[in-house]
Amino acid sequence: MHMQLMPNDRVIIFDRTDFGPSNLSLPSGQCRSDDNDTALKIDCTAHSAEYDVPSNSFRPLTILTDTWCSSASLDPDGRLVQTGGFNDGERAVRFFRACAPERTCDWEELPLALAARRWYATNQILPDGRAVIVGGRRQFNYEFYPKSSGAEGTYRLPFLREMMSASEDNLYPFVHLNVDGNLFIFANNRAILLDYTSNTVVKSFPRMPGEDPRNYPSSGSSVLMPLNGSSAAESEVLICGGARAGAYEEALKNKTYLRALSTCGRLRITDASPAWAMEEMPTARVMGDMVLMPNGKEVLIVNGAAEGTAGWELARSPVMAPVIYRFDNGGSSGSRFSVLGGSDVPRMYHSTAVLLRDGRVLVGGSNPHVNYNFYGVLFPTELSLEAFSPPYLDWSLCDLRPAIVESPQEVGHGRRFSVGFTVRDGSSLTVGGTVSVTVVAPGFATHALAMNQRVVVLDVVGTAAVKRRRGRKDSAEGAAYDVEVVAPANGKVAPAGYYMLFVVNGDVPSEGVWVRITNS
Repeated sequence: MHMQLMPNDRVIIFDRTDFGPSNLSLPSGQCRSDDNDTALKIDCTAHSAEYDVPSNSFRPLTILTDTWCSSASLDPDGRLVQTGGFNDGERAVRFFRACAPERTCDWEELPLALAARRWYATNQILPDGRAVIVGGRRQFNYEFYPKSSGAEGTYRLPFLREMMSASEDNLYPFVHLNVDGNLFIFANNRAILLDYTSNTVVKSFPRMPGEDPRNYPSSGSSVLMPLNGSSAAESEVLICGGARAGAYEEALKNKTYLRALSTCGRLRITDASPAWAMEEMPTARVMGDMVLMPNGKEVLIVNGAAEGTAGWELARSPVMAPVIYRFDNGGSSGSRFSVLGGSDVPRMYHSTAVLLRDGRVLVGGSNPHVNYNFYGVLFPTELSLEAFSPPYLDWSLCDLRPAIVESPQEVGHGRRFSVGFTVRDGSSLTVGGTVSVTVVAPGFATHALAMNQRVVVLDVVGTAAVKRRRGRKDSAEGAAYDVEVVAPANGKVAPAGYYMLFVVNGDVPSEGVWVRITNS
């Protein structure tokens, strides 16, 4: 149900605590005792795990309060700050700190740290390092964490009430930090730009054409498109798929599964008069996960169904083939899409996908049932993980793939720095030409939404962007080069925290390295 890549290449995975016993026992005979749990008062099984990508191994973790349909963000120190949920977890804040392999870190919890119950809310990290927590079921407001004072409460956001339909469709609102420091908030089929510091709506955007809902339970997906330049002044949002208006009621009451939406909409939110540009996907899709690619040019759309809506057993026709959407391909509608090779594992309700540092995409989940159901049901509870390899990892591109050999572990906003790399086919590079450098903030994935996912294409210094490395000879790994770039200018472009840094040769990214971007 939820996944987050941590800055130590481990993925924190968790579900909800009231599904009943899982297939993973807690270590050393431990059990969780919770009189509030609606399934088991004493539960000796895990509902969270830490997956170690390099070793392909996992270990159970202990969550005490219910994390059902919750939200999260990474703070500037790389700590997972996880908020809300259901029942005894609805006002909880939980923390998970990335630790060394020899240590066995686990969840820490504050059960009543939030001012309001947050179930189906969205988190966005802010330039000052706090997270804003927006909405949730029948919560038409937002709040911040950590609190500036113990008494700090909630701030009214009537827009969320206005966008509530009979089936809600305003849950898990799409929230993106704009380059001007304001928040783009999309709910149902419309968006606003919010100055959260003064609780003022500074811009209202036109309704998305078609006027079908895009937020949970309609469950389309949204990304802030890659920001071009360390001092990016323009930003654009892409929203794809979802369920048609009325799809939830039709599936729930009549067992009729309406065809999902096949449209995507782009909106340049920094324009003086923004207007939606609509495009057709190769297939309809609801509950699709959108994962920004590290080359800064594409987004992967994976998982989901072609009929129905999000909810317990309310979707049919799994979409097995992912697609790549290329941001800069011009031409007729649909020309930006490429259909890729698919999986044979349906990934329906409660599926997730996250980008890994090696460029693969980790895909997991799928449980459209009230409990864990492994047999005798349509779309059984799925326990497998899969690694999807985008086209840029094709073996035929190995000679074009850069390999980073030197980079800083920490860099301040606006600072210049150099990245050393090798590439086997040096003839593929042109001085000042095909090489770019990106930084990617890992997203918190749940319910077709990757909160805080962000890509910035950094400015290169001067016209000679790529130079042969002085004092380093070419080797079997390839010709050696340096590229000098500028870190994101401020926390509005890229909030302080941990990012994956990639060198990109044309469309082909290197394996990433972790870099911490600071406010200093």
